[in-house]
Amino acid sequence: MSKARTFVSYDHSEDAHYKRLLQAWDANPDFDFEFDSRGPNVAIDSDEASVVKAALTKKMKESSHLLVIVGEKSSKSKWMTWEIERAKQSDVKLKLAAVKLSSLYTTPSGLLGVGTAWATSFTRDRIVAALKSAIIGY
Repeated sequence: MSKARTFVSYDHSEDAHYKRLLQAWDANPDFDFEFDSRGPNVAIDSDEASVVKAALTKKMKESSHLLVIVGEKSSKSKWMTWEIERAKQSDVKLKLAAVKLSSLYTTPSGLLGVGTAWATSFTRDRIVAALKSAIIGY
């Protein structure tokens, strides 16, 4: 089975540790998913944002899944909101999966009511299961 390309959306200032865990899991040749997690380090409303959005859109179009790591500040992240909404647009149409790092964290509204597949904990097996059951979000 070929690896499914998964675009990872996460809060770069708060949750980079979890991105590194995903990369370590991906180093295992048995792992079913390939993660691409390059992301913006400019403000979404800056002059450079259009270039970053174009690069992110290209990466999304090369992917089949969006995995959202829901951390403490995710629901307030303008970049994560943009990535989730962009992933649902007709020219991208990614399968949506997410994992909450704590049940106390607020879910980004773009993941609600669109069939997002949820991993019940941040473990390799639960994330793989969520990605396998993910559907295209509408």
